[in-house]
Amino acid sequence: MVDTTTSTGSPGSRLLGLTTLVGLAGLILFAFVLTEPDVRLHPTTGEEFGQFDAVRLLYLHVPMAVLTYVAFLTCAVASAGYLLKRGVWWDVTAYASAEVGTVLCGLVLVTGSIWGRPVWNTWWEWGDVRLMTTLVLFLLFSGYLALRRTPAEPQRQARRAAIVALVAVLDIPLINRSVEWWENRTLHQQSTLAELKIEDLTLFTLMLGFVVFGLVFAWLMLHRFRVGWLEHAQAGHEVALAIAERHAEMETLDVDEAIGQTGGGK
Repeated sequence: MVDTTTSTGSPGSRLLGLTTLVGLAGLILFAFVLTEPDVRLHPTTGEEFGQFDAVRLLYLHVPMAVLTYVAFLTCAVASAGYLLKRGVWWDVTAYASAEVGTVLCGLVLVTGSIWGRPVWNTWWEWGDVRLMTTLVLFLLFSGYLALRRTPAEPQRQARRAAIVALVAVLDIPLINRSVEWWENRTLHQQSTLAELKIEDLTLFTLMLGFVVFGLVFAWLMLHRFRVGWLEHAQAGHEVALAIAERHAEMETLDVDEAIGQTGGGK
């Protein structure tokens, strides 16, 4: 039976969307109003230094980066599931998470560039290993999305895309460990969260950022999965309709041929 439902929303998803909007408003309030800027005093000269107000982007940039990993890892797991099971659910999940992850990855690059301008005095540093490996990840999954839009037989297209996703996701460990493996070739600092070098309101706001962007990810995934499922159902309906029309044409030809033979025998 073809799913004829055309809405991508539900009471649950609308509640999730409302909760996400409230969370985003709260995050903006904490990140850009309530938390303090990064201002420190030099122990010798007494001069102020630090990231000042630019540090506020931490509460957006880092959670988006983590959810980018989550999205692409979800895509990889779903892609592996499709290759093993050949199930439509796996394929639609992989496609949806790749789209959401690519959007988040693009935002990571943009917010990182904005953050880097006042801190590093440059919008972009081509020699930064973490920055470049993140750009490679964005380009790989942009290629994945381009492949999904290339006209091809659906099953073959899904298989090729799944393989691309499994290869592309190998870049994530390189990004994550780049500041330790190539510490002299990056402007990024090493992790401070794991070592508890941030605390109090700063830590709370960062944790709030993880929760809020987790909600954003869940909401986007729900809607994009629903759209993908409806597209698949519509494609299946169109194929079934085309087959039915072809059968009707063949039956008409058979009837016409039978009539012709009957008329010719008189």
